[in-house]
Amino acid sequence: MFRRFAPTELSQLQPQRICLIKPSALGDVVQTLPLLNVLKQKFPDAKISWVINRELRDLVDGHPALEESIPFDRRGGWKAWVGLLKTLRQRRFDFVLDLQGLLRSGVMTIATGAQVRVGLQTAREGSHLTLNSVIPNTIRDMPAHTRYWQVAEVLGLGSQARDTFIATSSADQTWVEQQLQRLPRPLFAVHPGARWETKRWPVEKFAELMRRACRTWGGSLLILGSKAERPDADQLSRLLNSTSDFPVPRHVVNLAGESTLKQLAALLSRVDFAISNDSGPMHLAAGLGAPTLGLFTCTSAIRSGPPGDQHEMVSTTVSCAAGYHKTCPHHGAGHLACFRELDVERVWMGLQRLVQKNGIERMVA
Repeated sequence: MFRRFAPTELSQLQPQRICLIKPSALGDVVQTLPLLNVLKQKFPDAKISWVINRELRDLVDGHPALEESIPFDRRGGWKAWVGLLKTLRQRRFDFVLDLQGLLRSGVMTIATGAQVRVGLQTAREGSHLTLNSVIPNTIRDMPAHTRYWQVAEVLGLGSQARDTFIATSSADQTWVEQQLQRLPRPLFAVHPGARWETKRWPVEKFAELMRRACRTWGGSLLILGSKAERPDADQLSRLLNSTSDFPVPRHVVNLAGESTLKQLAALLSRVDFAISNDSGPMHLAAGLGAPTLGLFTCTSAIRSGPPGDQHEMVSTTVSCAAGYHKTCPHHGAGHLACFRELDVERVWMGLQRLVQKNGIERMVA
C-alpha cells in the first residue's frame, strides 16, 4: 500500500525525475503544454519526460523544459506496449502526473513505480486506483483548460502566464515564408474538418462565410487540415475558386495534409485569424495567439473552448447541444439538425465580433 499525499504537500516535494502522461488528443496536449514551464519553474533540478502518442511527438520535442518525449504507439501491439512499460520502469521516476485518466495511462502510472502518483478527479476506467494524490477542483463539467491548470494552482504558480511554446526550426520558418510569400493580409486560417462527424459544420457554409469575409476585408485564405481531412479541404477550395464573385481566387491556398505539426504551429503563429470547428487545430491556433473563432455543434464551448477573451465561440442551440455524441443520435428530419440551426448568419456575426475586438487595420498590407 503506497502512501497518500495531500495536494498541499505536492509543492513541498523535491522530485528528481518527473513523468507527465498525456498521450492525446491534439487539443488536450496543447492545453497541457503550459504546465511544462510550471513544472520546470517549481522543480528546476528535475528532469521531465512526457509520454505522448508518436504522431503528436512533434508538439513537445525541443521544448526547453523537457528532457525527453517517450512515444506511445496505440496500435503498436503487445511488443510495443511491453517495451513502453519497461522503459517507464527503467527511468526510475519519483513523480508521475497522469492527466489522461484512463485504464492505459493508469497501467503506465503503475509501471513507473513512482512514489508520488498524481491525477485528476476525472480519472476513470479504474485509473484512479493507481493514484495517491488527486488534484481538487478538476471535475468534468469545468473548462478543460482550467482543469489542467489546477496543477499549477496546487503548486503555487497559478498566476504564472500560460505559455504554449512549440519549438520550430529555421526550416519550418522557411516553409512558412514560402507559403505566405506575396499573400495579402489579413491572413485567415480555416479548418473545416474534425474527427467526429457531428463536429464538422458543412463545407458549403464555410465557403459562404469566407466569401463574406473576403468581400469585406480582402486578404487571403489558408485552408488547413490533416491528410484524412483533405477531401473537405479540397471541396472548400473548389467552392471558393469556382465562385464568380469571390475576389481573388489565387489567394486561396490549400495546405491540408501538406504540413508537419511543427510547420502547422509555425504557420498558425503568423496568421491574423483562425476559423475552425472544435478540434485540435482550433486549440493550437488559440494557444499560439491567433484570435480564433470556434464553431461548436455537439460539444460545449464552455467545457471545450480555449481560454482568452480575444477569441469568439459560436454554438448551436438545439436540444442535444453539448451532448458529445460522436455520431448524431437522431434520424429523419432531426438528423444533424445542429448543422442547420447554426446558420451562416450567426457565425458571420461571430466573425465580425472577432475582427472588431482584435482590430484588422494593422493587419492589412
